[in-house]
Amino acid sequence: MFRHLATALFALVLAAPVGAATTLKIATLAPDGSGWMREMRAGAQAVKERTQGRVELKYFPGGVQGNGDAVLRKMRLGQLQGGAFASAEIGTVVADAQIYSLPFQFRSQAEVDAVRPTIDPKVRAAFEAKGFVVAGIAGGGFTYLMSSRPIRSRDDLRAGKVWFPQGDDIARVTFETGGVKPIALPLADVYTALSTGMVDTVGNTPSGAIAFQWHTRVKHMVDLPLTYVLGLLVLDKRAVDKLDAADRAVLLEEIDAAFLRIDAANRKDNEAARGALAKQGISIEAPAPAEQAFWFQIGADARRKLAEKQAYSTALEAEIESLLAPVRGAAR
Repeated sequence: MFRHLATALFALVLAAPVGAATTLKIATLAPDGSGWMREMRAGAQAVKERTQGRVELKYFPGGVQGNGDAVLRKMRLGQLQGGAFASAEIGTVVADAQIYSLPFQFRSQAEVDAVRPTIDPKVRAAFEAKGFVVAGIAGGGFTYLMSSRPIRSRDDLRAGKVWFPQGDDIARVTFETGGVKPIALPLADVYTALSTGMVDTVGNTPSGAIAFQWHTRVKHMVDLPLTYVLGLLVLDKRAVDKLDAADRAVLLEEIDAAFLRIDAANRKDNEAARGALAKQGISIEAPAPAEQAFWFQIGADARRKLAEKQAYSTALEAEIESLLAPVRGAAR
C-alpha cells in the first residue's frame, strides 16, 4: 500500500507546474471587441503559450475598473498590475506622456512618424524613472471635433456645449484659450450626455467615435486635426521585475508586437471609419483658411500657457519642432 501511495505522490509531483503562474491584471477603457482589445488578447495568448502558462494577462476592458486615476490608484495598491491608457490619462504620472497630445502640434501622420523613433524612447525612460514599464505604445490617430450641429467658425464652437475629458488639463486650457467654456465629463458618460443634449460637441478619432457609438449622435465633423492620441500599456515595474528574466523578455516582446499591430491597424481603421461616417451622412468639412490659422494660433498660445505651468518639458517640445522642420519644409 505504501509503495502504491509513494508512486502516486511521485506522479503528482511530476505533473505539478514548476512554479505558480503569475497573473498580471490590466485595466483599460477600450471597449471589449474593439481592435485594441483583440490585439491585446492575442498578445496575452502568445505570452501564455511562450511561457508555458507561467505568465498570464487578465484584462478588464470597458472601464469596469474605473477611470485612469482609479486604475493608477489600484496599481499603487497592488490590486492591478497595469493599465492601457490614453496619453492624457497617464499625464499625472509622467507629464511628457502628453507631448503628442498638445493642441495642433502635428498636422499629418507623416509628421508624427518623423518624431516617434526619437521621442518614444524618451517617454519610456521617463516612466521607468517613476517605477513603471511602458510595454507597448500605439498611435490612435488624430482627434477631430464632432458635433450635432455645423461648426464652421470660432463663434459656432463658442456657442456649443463642448465636452472635454475630466482631468485633461491640456484640453481645458486649449478650449478656454479659444474662448470656449467646455464641460468636463468622464469618457464613460459622454454617450449619455450626447443623447440628452448635455453636450453637443465632442472630440474623438473617427474609429473611436464608432467604437463608443458617438457617431450615432453627431452629424458633422470638423476636418482639422486637433490632437494626436497615443495609447500606452503601462505596467508596475515591481510586478515585471518579479518575473523570471526569460519570461519578462517574452512578456515585453509580445506586448510590444501587439501594440505595433494595433498602430498599423488603427491607421487603416481610421481611414475606413472616415468613409463609414461619410456614408452615414455625417458631413466632413474643413474650416476656411482664416479659421484654420486662428486655431493654429490658439494651439500655439495654449502650448505657451501649458509650458508656463510646467505641464510638459519645453526641451522635448523644442526637439519635436526641430524634427518637424525638415518634414514641413519638404512638404512646401
